Amino acid sequence: MNADFHHKNFWVWRIVNQRTKNPQQQADSDEHRIATAQSRQAKVLIVLVISMMTGIIFLKALGNNPPSAGAFCLAQYRHLVPVEEAVSSRAAQFVENWNSIHIYYSSILSNKIQLALLADQAAPEDINCHFIICNGLVGVDGQIQRTEKWERQHPMNHESPNKESQTSKGKHTIYICVITDGQNPRPTGLQIKRTEELVEELCRRFDIRIGPGSIHCPNDWR
Repeated sequence: MNADFHHKNFWVWRIVNQRTKNPQQQADSDEHRIATAQSRQAKVLIVLVISMMTGIIFLKALGNNPPSAGAFCLAQYRHLVPVEEAVSSRAAQFVENWNSIHIYYSSILSNKIQLALLADQAAPEDINCHFIICNGLVGVDGQIQRTEKWERQHPMNHESPNKESQTSKGKHTIYICVITDGQNPRPTGLQIKRTEELVEELCRRFDIRIGPGSIHCPNDWR
């Protein structure tokens, strides 16, 4: 009984001693915590100021020359004509007229297409394809330009639009010409996206099966 009493008194003494410890030690501990918090705030403020100054210097360096758009620009994409509108035509459209799609690259038609775009007209009849996907040098990047052949729902004049080996032949094939830069014969990200949207819409509208037998792309398309 006495042992339990002394044991309890010992723990009470420790608790009281902890609560009544040296006030100077408690004050030192509080000052340390305050100093640590102030140091952390100062570091955050310094990083923020450096970031702001870096941003200001970068904007001044740009001046009136904002950075060019990357592979895909959402703001530019939103201003493009919807693909459903791009596939419209003056002539009536019939499902049985088209059963395959062929995509190919070309930079040869740039001058004729540019003149047509400046005149706000469809590309002239002698451009031997149905749709043109612009790259920014000719037209707006990702712009889908339907040609006079598509407006009239006419087939191609011949089977091969360029020197590449053609696997999709016949008067029921829709030809899509993707304009490329002579120095960089690869399409832009926006061209790829818009071409794929165009193909999906054409397949839906004309009941074209999506597959290697009916959709033909350049070997390095993706």
